[in-house]
Amino acid sequence: MPRLFSKEEIPELTVQAEKNFASLKYPVWTESKAKLIQEYIRLFTFITKHGTYIDGFAAPQRRDRLDLCSANLVLQTEPKWLRDFWLCDIDPAGCAILDNIAEPHRDQGRSVSVLEGDFNRRVDDVLLSGQITERTATFALLDQRTFECEWASVQKIASHKVSMKIEIFYFLATGWLDRSIAAVRRHDTKARLDRWWGAPNWTALRGMNSIDRAYLLADRFRTEFGYKFVHPYAIHGRARGGRTMYHMIHATDHAEASPLMLRAYRKISGALSNREMRQDDFESLW
Repeated sequence: MPRLFSKEEIPELTVQAEKNFASLKYPVWTESKAKLIQEYIRLFTFITKHGTYIDGFAAPQRRDRLDLCSANLVLQTEPKWLRDFWLCDIDPAGCAILDNIAEPHRDQGRSVSVLEGDFNRRVDDVLLSGQITERTATFALLDQRTFECEWASVQKIASHKVSMKIEIFYFLATGWLDRSIAAVRRHDTKARLDRWWGAPNWTALRGMNSIDRAYLLADRFRTEFGYKFVHPYAIHGRARGGRTMYHMIHATDHAEASPLMLRAYRKISGALSNREMRQDDFESLW
């Protein structure tokens, strides 16, 4: 799998410990982030009754753990109201895994397209396919590893629909962002970060409090793309003593979406009460 930096280029840094996780009673762990996406989409499709799912970096990062693969879990979500899937990955071996995951669902009459290549180059193939109209409820997962998703790609997704924009789940690699930015030395990697952030002022992110950084990014989704509801959600590393490893930025135009995401987050973290869990069928609520 292509890497942005070699091991020798990544310096060791002393990063100030986060102050927002020590008192967390119900964290969502990194191994549960795919379940978070699955649970949210399960809840939201009780409203939409249909949908299209885009996953720009879809191949499982751990090849032997398909239970950690968001694309795999979303395909398995019941009821199967999502009908169209666009799964992209730059790694040919990863795309082969995605094809194996997708095949049984194609036999069920669902459209599952696996696109090999850089999502920043393939996103136009998805958006110009004619399948995503103003009336199509669409969800886009951008679970990049660090700097893979260019800001121009996010902009294309955000601007594709007008009345109810494509919902975006954007992952920011909070846990190692400072270290990765500090490793940037070459001109080509600086240019790559310019494309990732959409501007050359990404250097200001280094050393910023991670919560402030997450809210800064959320504000860009509001001001630059016009999303009505944008919230960051912390994803924690169990093996790192609870340190925040990711912030997932959830951007949506739908008034019901943020409460459902909060409910999904609470369920996956174990924060729902027994009474709430008994009510979680959700079909009875609509």
